[in-house]
Amino acid sequence: MSNQSGSAEICYLPATEALRMFRERELSPVELLTAYIDRAEEIEPVLNAFSAQRREEALVVARAAEHAYGSRGATLRSLEGIPVALKNEHTLRGWVTTKGSWLMGNTPDVVNAPITQRLLDAGAAIHAQTNVPEFYMAPFTRSARHGVTRNPWNLDMTPGGSSGGSGAALAAGLTCLASGSDIGGSIRIPASYCGVVGLKPSYGRVPVTPIAYALHTMNHIGPMARTVADCALMFNVINGPHVVDPATVSPKLEVPLTFDSVKGLRIALSYDFDFCVVHPDVRNALDQVVSALRDQGAVVELVSLGWDMRSADAVEHRLGYETGRAFATRILNQNEETSDYIRHFAATGLNMTGEQYLAANDIIGSMYESMAGVMAKYDALICPTMQSIGSAAEGERDAMGQLRTDSMTFPFNLLSRHPVLSVPSGVAHNGVPTGVQIVGRTFDETNVFRIGAAVEAAIWQDKRPDLSAIGTHKHGVF
Repeated sequence: MSNQSGSAEICYLPATEALRMFRERELSPVELLTAYIDRAEEIEPVLNAFSAQRREEALVVARAAEHAYGSRGATLRSLEGIPVALKNEHTLRGWVTTKGSWLMGNTPDVVNAPITQRLLDAGAAIHAQTNVPEFYMAPFTRSARHGVTRNPWNLDMTPGGSSGGSGAALAAGLTCLASGSDIGGSIRIPASYCGVVGLKPSYGRVPVTPIAYALHTMNHIGPMARTVADCALMFNVINGPHVVDPATVSPKLEVPLTFDSVKGLRIALSYDFDFCVVHPDVRNALDQVVSALRDQGAVVELVSLGWDMRSADAVEHRLGYETGRAFATRILNQNEETSDYIRHFAATGLNMTGEQYLAANDIIGSMYESMAGVMAKYDALICPTMQSIGSAAEGERDAMGQLRTDSMTFPFNLLSRHPVLSVPSGVAHNGVPTGVQIVGRTFDETNVFRIGAAVEAAIWQDKRPDLSAIGTHKHGVF
């Protein structure tokens, strides 16, 4: 780890600590945002975490926050002056949400997404838009429109996807909080590979737009941060019912930002879901997590879920039939440049059948039944986030195939009512972090944060990538 100092240290402040320092007048929102802007000048040309930046508008918000903290009796909102990066999916009036594709043109957004509006209403200074793969359909972050995003821990490797720009920006100290979305692991994959924290909330917790996305039960909007408390802080802002999303549930959930001990909790453990091929570094890291939880008084017991490769088939067939076929007419019959993996996904979707789609629903039902049996006896399940310890930054043409072989996230997009928090569990021999998933009972975000905080306290304190030599990175060789 590097021993960076000065403004770099400011850039790694947790949001909870930054808010305290704002209130005590030890740091101003303008100073913090300016530190992020300056750091991006140095690091962003190599990392490519951002598809756009919004400096002047964010500075206006930061100056207003600075004034509020200095005014006696001012009402301070929950994210007053905190810099936040927005995934290139969540619309912001006047910005261009490209979704990583030339097909989206350059038409400015005319409405704020619900998550965007809630962040703004909470006082956040939205200063950047984070890179994504085209139409979010890859476990890496590369697009024909915005290029390749790299992992700050190992610049030859991917930060994951599709919220890869958010994960990379957090790990590199380029933002305080970031938004993400997760349809097959797109929050948790970059959280794992980048050594940060990401929550896939229960389906219905956080409002989604447009309506077609809201009704897609595999799709979830969620927070990403460097600490569990920061992730909980952002979750409290963005969750709750919303008129534009009929799937959102009531009431709004407020999780604590300080966490009870895990003593007495019963936690189920799976290394591989009974079918995944998990890298030894990932297994070893999970062993350390298990030991830490047991040391803190939790009961951790190995279970068998009885799953097999049909769960991966179910993800591929469901996404292919619902999403790939829809992309096909849009992508395959036009002249704009598109990424190889999105063309492959669209073409594959045309071959998916209604019978395969219906069979996927049967598989999902049997998986829910298995999980119900586990959760009747345990408060949560822990398992690896990824099978692998990373892959090349550029990714592969068969992005869905890479998702199947590299990740362990996709089952919980099928089991969408279970909240899942990914927290760092260690660092593999290639320098890429590993992660552990904490899977809660349906709609029980509180316990996943509680267990995540226990893992974080034992395993992951103040770790960060060494970016001191980033200027020497040329042509993918670090």
